[in-house]
Amino acid sequence: MDAIQAYTNSSPSPSSSPESSPLRQISLPTKSSAPVVDDTLLSLTVSAASRSLVAPIDPVQHLVAFNPTYDQLWAPLHGPAHPYAKDGIAQGMRNHKLGFVEDAAIESFVFDDQYNTFHKYGYAADPAGREYVGDVEALERNDGVGVYDMRQSEQKRRRLEKKKERDEEEGDEGDEGEVNEEVENPATEEWLRKNRKSPWAGKKEVVQGELTKEQKKYAEEHARKKAEERGEKVEKPAEVVTDKSTFHGKEERDYQGRSWISPPKDVKATNDHCYIPKRLVHTWSGHTKGVSAIRFFPKYGHLLLSASMDTKIKIWDVYNSGKCMRTYMGHSKAVRDICFSNDGTKFLSAGYDKNIKYWDTETGKVISTFSTGKIPYVVKLNPDDDKQNILLAGMSDKKIVQWDMNTGQITQEYDQHLGAVNTITFVDNNRRFVTSSDDKSLRVWEFGIPVVIKYISEPHMHSMPSIAVHPNTNWLAAQSLDNQILIYGTRERFQLNKKKRFAGHIVAGYACQVNFSPDGRFVLSGDGEGRCWFWDWKSCKVFRTLKCHEGVCIGCEWHPLETSKVATCGWDGLIKYWD
Repeated sequence: MDAIQAYTNSSPSPSSSPESSPLRQISLPTKSSAPVVDDTLLSLTVSAASRSLVAPIDPVQHLVAFNPTYDQLWAPLHGPAHPYAKDGIAQGMRNHKLGFVEDAAIESFVFDDQYNTFHKYGYAADPAGREYVGDVEALERNDGVGVYDMRQSEQKRRRLEKKKERDEEEGDEGDEGEVNEEVENPATEEWLRKNRKSPWAGKKEVVQGELTKEQKKYAEEHARKKAEERGEKVEKPAEVVTDKSTFHGKEERDYQGRSWISPPKDVKATNDHCYIPKRLVHTWSGHTKGVSAIRFFPKYGHLLLSASMDTKIKIWDVYNSGKCMRTYMGHSKAVRDICFSNDGTKFLSAGYDKNIKYWDTETGKVISTFSTGKIPYVVKLNPDDDKQNILLAGMSDKKIVQWDMNTGQITQEYDQHLGAVNTITFVDNNRRFVTSSDDKSLRVWEFGIPVVIKYISEPHMHSMPSIAVHPNTNWLAAQSLDNQILIYGTRERFQLNKKKRFAGHIVAGYACQVNFSPDGRFVLSGDGEGRCWFWDWKSCKVFRTLKCHEGVCIGCEWHPLETSKVATCGWDGLIKYWD
């Protein structure tokens, strides 16, 4: 209508004619019959949704109002770097020295599989997706097989082997008796076929080397902690025991000023001929645990020294009151061996606390202490009067250690034995000494020279935990753990005297002391059943046995002057005196 109205209102110019003027094209605007709608809100919503799918998630917020994509969850942090952190991660988010590490729920076997596969083949599965990282060529060459994946060819080979084994078993069912014999016989092929896959196949035997001090210390500490966790009793380290002594007599000096250890002047050997004791005359009971060794006072025998497993050493009066005169306390563990000096004024003690102590018999004071850090099994002073300052000790680490007690220095080490040293016995006017060991051998040494001059070891020999010298110094009696006493000569050859052999007692497993009577006519020894045995030296026949103790009779000693009296000690804690 607007166009028509415009047409009627317009008047043609007079100069224009229908022939000269062309027709005009009239453009009509488009009209929509739909209502007008404001789409601003819609466009804002769409743009916000698309932005939320791309925008990273703020790591600080705890609530997400939409389902984020994988890319958003694993996108790196956006925004400026943190001013006080090198890698831009705030200190509160850091849980690792390299930054922030998230816990991943992954089976340990799967992790080991991928880890070992990567180190062997050079590729592994990407934990962030289903792709692989690393050497692509190796991945294609191995068809993506991991170290724990069995190849198809291997699976096929194993299936064929199992099938072959089943066929052989079915085929052999007819000859069951013969087959069973062949299968049980290791020399046959049937046995080899059945047992060719051993559970130990391919495993090498590893010899454990000796631990260092640090490793031993760590192992002990670890074992102690484990024992505490299990609620077991833990043995604490040995306490340091103060050296002390208690005198039990009436007075240490008599009215003439003589010491209590001085021998009575009227004591002499009544008879050169020794007799076998018959009856019990006295019992000393002061130790709370077993007695391990007894020694009479040198030459006189008026005092008796005893070492016990209750860590104490006691000295007893023999002639008069028969009571305990003094107790020496300085060891923290059981006392193994004792040894008097030549004049009896001093003595040595060796304990399982790895200490050797040199005591003053009269005052009970410790003059000096020696230790190598190993357990001393036997201690001996050089019997020469001019060498009473030289101490020999047989240790648990297979060595014989020699100390000069004046300086406290180790002057020599005799290191040839292959086991713990049990005895040290001086022979040949104290120029040589014989040692026995757990390695079932005897070795003879020149004093002061750490070279073995005679080595005695036979296949039939057993360990010899006690050795005594015959009074004529020509023979050694060695207590052998195969229940016999063997006799060796002390001359140059140190030969075994096959004609003299003392047997009948049971000592296997016990270090029972062997000894001689002062006149050399009798050999005596304790045994594992509490008896004391007496043999005749010439005929080697059993002369008498005495039931002395309940349990083991570990030590026996003949009195040096009273020729028919013998002292015995046992693991029942008693010391008995026989006449």
